[in-house]
Amino acid sequence: MNTYNEPARDLPVRAFDVIVAGAGTAGVPAAIAAARTGAKTAVVESKGYPGGIAVEGGTALHSFYNLWKAFPGVEKRQVVHGIAHEIVQRLAREGGTSGHADMTAGFDYDSVCTAIDPEIYKRVAFEMMSEAGVTVAVNTLLAGALVKGPALDGVIVESRSGREAWLASAFVDCTGYGDLAAAAGAAYTEPNDYPVANSIGVGGVSMESYETFLEQHGAVSERAIGQRSGTEGRLVRLNARMGCLPVAFAAAARAIGMAPVTTTVHDGTFLFIKLNLKLSSSPTDRDVVAAAELELRQRQARAVELFREHVPGCEKAFITRSSPSLCIRRGRLIDCDYDISLPDVLEGRHFDDDIMVYGFHDSAPRLQIRNGGTYGIPYRSLLPTGLDNLLVTGMMITANHDAHMSTRNTVCCMGQGQAAGTAAALCAQTACTTRALPFPQLRQTLLAADVYLEP
Repeated sequence: MNTYNEPARDLPVRAFDVIVAGAGTAGVPAAIAAARTGAKTAVVESKGYPGGIAVEGGTALHSFYNLWKAFPGVEKRQVVHGIAHEIVQRLAREGGTSGHADMTAGFDYDSVCTAIDPEIYKRVAFEMMSEAGVTVAVNTLLAGALVKGPALDGVIVESRSGREAWLASAFVDCTGYGDLAAAAGAAYTEPNDYPVANSIGVGGVSMESYETFLEQHGAVSERAIGQRSGTEGRLVRLNARMGCLPVAFAAAARAIGMAPVTTTVHDGTFLFIKLNLKLSSSPTDRDVVAAAELELRQRQARAVELFREHVPGCEKAFITRSSPSLCIRRGRLIDCDYDISLPDVLEGRHFDDDIMVYGFHDSAPRLQIRNGGTYGIPYRSLLPTGLDNLLVTGMMITANHDAHMSTRNTVCCMGQGQAAGTAAALCAQTACTTRALPFPQLRQTLLAADVYLEP
């Protein structure tokens, strides 16, 4: 390959205590937590809004609760609190969520469905970061890492304002793809073990009409009842057994990777219909992704046609939103000090350095946390091997695919983000490395910020 020697140049420098890469599902709580803990915090986000997969993927947050409904006699517990819970409370005040809607069918998958309006979420997340004093750099690319020995010294950012060097004492990678960790030299693999997706919002539809269609074929597998358009007791989630649906509909849906699940918080709208596509290589491959972007948009158009053709009451369906780019479930898997195993998840194991607990598994009912309990996310599972002042979150941790089917989910990512941001702030304030941070100090700070931890 031909090369070009880019001339050296002096860059403007800005200094912070903590820099968070990515203002997505984990990045928003990470930035808020770091700032609230007293750190001068900046977040770098390539898009013009925050939210990430939470607003571009499934538009339902799984899950703030343990799976109590699947285990008769087990206590109902909200096991994720903190900043994630605050976000939902803010959304509720503005009509932007179904609330923690009870699953009345399919509750061996999740006991609740917390659907959200993606546009209200974007604004609320932005407001909460600004209120915390975070420097929010949207429309800004993370263009490189400045590394000194085993530690990051700064990042290179680029925007229409130019190219800059931003320095900090501690960093959190919430990019989903592991962009900062990879640029800093962290060891990683690219499993390519999930399809990518681009979900759409669909207008001109009716949840009740869709329910009738599914019931006529004995296909309803999940149903949740919550708040919709300001009224309680309304349908907010439906899913179907594909094998029970009309052959023509099911075959066409499978061909375009369309899942029959949807959620909403507004009348006349499906907030998401998901289209999946398995790539031939990692979603970090630009050229493969470029072809996939077109394919997914063609699948979106076909999905709307299917609803028009097959579901009475949806004859005027149309696309109301799509993600600006495809969504991933995993990009780079970063080598960390501890790798959460499937037995850790399913047996409900806890650790001396738990930074949150979680009770949802996306492969339920095939895989469930034992007895409707929880497992812990250990702090060391967020520490990339060989780097002393970087934490990683969410989709970047947990090698085992089945274990990752739990740890990658939105509410788990939100909790990890709050813990990572808090830890980064404490490290910056005490001038210690991420591994030297006294865990009792981190635990007490998390508890004081309304994070739930098992006794």
